[in-house]
Amino acid sequence: MFRNLTIAFVLGLTAAPLAGLPALAQDAPLRIEITDGVVEPMSIALPAFFGDAEIAGKIRAVVADDLTGTGLFREIPAEAQIARPDSFAEAVAYEDWRAIDAQVLVTAEVARSGEGISVRFRLFDVFAGQPQGDGMQFDARAADWRRAAHKIADQIYTRLTGEAPYFDSRVAFVQETGPKNARIKRIGVMDYDGANILWMTDSSSLVLAPRFSPDGRSLLYTSFDSGFPQIRVMDVATVASRPLTQGGDSMAFAPRYSPDGRWVVYSLEQGGNTDIWLMDAATGAQRPLTDAPSIETSPSFSPDGRRVVFESDRSGTPQLYIVGIEGGEPSRISFGEGRYGTPAWSPKGDLIAYTRQVGERFHIGVMRTDGSGEKNLTESFLDEGPSWAPNGRVVMFTRVTPGGSGQPRLHSVDITGRNMRPLDLDFAASDPSWGPLMP
Repeated sequence: MFRNLTIAFVLGLTAAPLAGLPALAQDAPLRIEITDGVVEPMSIALPAFFGDAEIAGKIRAVVADDLTGTGLFREIPAEAQIARPDSFAEAVAYEDWRAIDAQVLVTAEVARSGEGISVRFRLFDVFAGQPQGDGMQFDARAADWRRAAHKIADQIYTRLTGEAPYFDSRVAFVQETGPKNARIKRIGVMDYDGANILWMTDSSSLVLAPRFSPDGRSLLYTSFDSGFPQIRVMDVATVASRPLTQGGDSMAFAPRYSPDGRWVVYSLEQGGNTDIWLMDAATGAQRPLTDAPSIETSPSFSPDGRRVVFESDRSGTPQLYIVGIEGGEPSRISFGEGRYGTPAWSPKGDLIAYTRQVGERFHIGVMRTDGSGEKNLTESFLDEGPSWAPNGRVVMFTRVTPGGSGQPRLHSVDITGRNMRPLDLDFAASDPSWGPLMP
């Protein structure tokens, strides 16, 4: 467990007008505005962290990767730094950092004691020439040094963007091996950046679409153990699983939890007809949310748990609809050219991400919840299955390369569409589910 040992960590950076950024009033917080406009990355200096050299160097590298990976920060290389301090307590030579155009400076110290570590860090506003509070400290097991690094990066990101953190989180996914016509799949869980992979299932049966519970302790997924797709729930810590549906010849798939964990929404096929159903996660009681001769699937809850967005072909082509959890007539929200599917409601509640096919090209896009403001974030041979980061600013999805030897790979993109990155994995993977921020 991590604990905040300093309540005086306050970041109210001040700055002169910066190239590429809006002018800010004196004494106003220095913030990066994440908009569709061109944003000049904020220059940040991260000199070598003090203390245990091996683990300090690894922590510093992860912090730098987290921040620069957002596209919002530019790290000043070590060879350009002319004022590297000799100790964590040393006074900062602000003029030397200004000379190389550093806007923010981060210093840190790592102390190791037995199996534990303590990481202290501070931020400095170089232009204002002052430290920001007394910094923050995280205590952790030495084996959890990556989490300490993500915690530090989250604090820096949050104070400099005004957005909620997301680095200290995990992603569930499906690893894929074998030829396209005979895929072998198993579920894994990893840090958001692809590290610390844990395998949840083996490759003995087909598994699809893992989805985290709101607290990150459980996974819903679709299993073909019985010969037909059915929903199972797994405890992430123990890897023990149990069936949630047992439908005989019917098929249950595409499950998701409600934000409070009370409900599970999913697709149920009976007699050739597929509708959206709602289940009480504690009692197993269930009822339909839709009742139509069309195919309805890929449901996703709104953050307040009162509505569900889903995919339906009731209009003739797959489109997006919203229905309340009490049922009733769904409202269509997508009206553009092509086919829409796999909607995912943002944790912030403002946007819905989706897959859109227009001709032979696929897109990951976002729209407001009333269908307005539609915007494509990606375009490729095949992009599909968006999943939101906990802060609602980044989406992870699957991109499949064309051809007989094409492979699925995980990518992420922010909601401006300007910062797309492949996840650094040495295997094919699909079906990402971004879990909540870790406690």
